[in-house]
Amino acid sequence: MTVELKRRQTSIAEFFGPKSKKSKKLENEESANTSTTDASDEVSTVKSIEQIQTTQKKESESETLEGCEDYMTVRELFQKSLSSMLAQLLALEIETIEPGWFSHMKEEFRKPYFVKLKQFVNTEKKNHTVFPPPRAVYSWTRLTPFDKVKVVIIGQDPYHNFSQAHGLAFSVKSPTPAPPSLKNIYKELKSNYSDFSIDNNYGDLTPWSMQGVLLLNTALTVRAHNANSHSKKGWEVFTKRVVELLISDRKKNNHSLVFLLWGNNAIKLVESLLSPQELAQNKNLKVFKSVHPSPLSASRGFFGSNHFKQTNDWLYHERHEKMIDWSVVPGSHLKEVFEANTKVS
Repeated sequence: MTVELKRRQTSIAEFFGPKSKKSKKLENEESANTSTTDASDEVSTVKSIEQIQTTQKKESESETLEGCEDYMTVRELFQKSLSSMLAQLLALEIETIEPGWFSHMKEEFRKPYFVKLKQFVNTEKKNHTVFPPPRAVYSWTRLTPFDKVKVVIIGQDPYHNFSQAHGLAFSVKSPTPAPPSLKNIYKELKSNYSDFSIDNNYGDLTPWSMQGVLLLNTALTVRAHNANSHSKKGWEVFTKRVVELLISDRKKNNHSLVFLLWGNNAIKLVESLLSPQELAQNKNLKVFKSVHPSPLSASRGFFGSNHFKQTNDWLYHERHEKMIDWSVVPGSHLKEVFEANTKVS
């Protein structure tokens, strides 16, 4: 970190005043705007997840509890280092981000660009409806913990209509039907696995997330009915750092990481962080590229890319790890994946 950046961060702390005692409860506009409907939707989604991915959920909960004590220390120390105003501004990050992700990202929250971004989002929420609901903004961290990420799929903007965005790229919360790009993803999956079950009534990709597939949009919020309205406000800097930290971590520990890059936005992001030389040197990293699955471009290279099959073949044959079951419809599974995964410890 440069001296100049340290000074800029210090100026932010000074701007928000001296440190204050821990308040009884952090309340801010974001958490206050969470509706009863959103809560019931979240409960419904969790119940569905439990039926589809019981084993993964139990393992995730166990590991989260094991790291809870350390996380509480990290979170509380971070919170105590903030002024009361800055702590309130960052309450959503402090309270809802998964422990591993929080430990890796916490210093990013202090940076001037992120403080400015949060002020912008709060102002937007006062004057407009903003998606996704507050607690869903960082749902990708809770469903796919930092150490569990195996595959990264990068989107752009959250869906901007009601009952769609829930914090996962390309995914919509139940019972919203699959949007056009996701329908094309399902078509491609069907060509990769003949027993993939297509039902466009199901658009929630949470089962992927719980197997280590990070569904990350480059912008994490959007104004209702106004696409890209929160782009270039700071989210892209933040999510680029997310990808950068994953790459750096996997280089060090040799854990597997696959990028499915659909469209120029995703391709340019990862290419700015991972050169061809680095990719060649790190055999635990893999990149697959194609055009975006949008109806405007899918026929120019997304269809026939075989990314889902190639990802599984690489994980299983090259890395000797479990495949991803790309099934979405409750109760369905991919036979080839099921049989292969029984052979992997």
